[in-house]
Amino acid sequence: MASIKNIFTPRTEEDGAFFYSIKKIISYRPKNIQLFEEAFTHRSKNEINPDGNQKNYERMEFLGDAIIGSVIAAHLYKKVPSGNEGYLTKMRSKVVSREHLNELGKDLNLIKLVRTFIPTTQFGENLHGNIFEALVGAIYLDKGYAAAEKFIHKRVVKPYVDIQKLEGKIISYKSLFIEWCQKNKKQFKFNVYEDTGNDTLKHFAVKLKLEEETVSKARATSKKKAEEIAAKRAYYKLKNKNR
Repeated sequence: MASIKNIFTPRTEEDGAFFYSIKKIISYRPKNIQLFEEAFTHRSKNEINPDGNQKNYERMEFLGDAIIGSVIAAHLYKKVPSGNEGYLTKMRSKVVSREHLNELGKDLNLIKLVRTFIPTTQFGENLHGNIFEALVGAIYLDKGYAAAEKFIHKRVVKPYVDIQKLEGKIISYKSLFIEWCQKNKKQFKFNVYEDTGNDTLKHFAVKLKLEEETVSKARATSKKKAEEIAAKRAYYKLKNKNR
């Protein structure tokens, strides 16, 4: 009955554009476009689905995150038969890092399809990755695990999962910097303070001290991001200094 109803229910121009945009991204005709509408709806819309629950991408994001992790884990397990649990876990973390998922969302320009009452320019970087995960969740609910796996292999594994490159990829410069300090018995400290600049979004500034010397500075919209940027700058500064 649902398919007959869809045939005789006229679509608005906007609905049609969304349908064909999704079809182009996922490479098949969606069976239930409402799933994808929910995957691209922000909580600011304050909408309720037919079951009486909140209609936004957050639950599908949770589902998609788990599916992406399982597909990548299975791929690495087959691709690197000599890899132990620690190695495989680290490699999977590199593929499904927040930074990488954000880039995947940007590559597909998913943000242009997000339904929200808040201007997308006010969102942080993570929205790109969150929507990518929600999209995977919607594909799984719409057509099953095999379809989600095929999409992940096409959009993630084939273009980005290069074992040799991943082995040299750094996930967290902060962790790397702390590890170096511990190994070399160096004292360090991240001095974080609120930035009172003129930006619309609140920023945090960081000074990274090694022993008594300030080795780098950074600012970002969160303490975590500012510390990571400062650690990255310090890492390359020390690397160049020790060449």
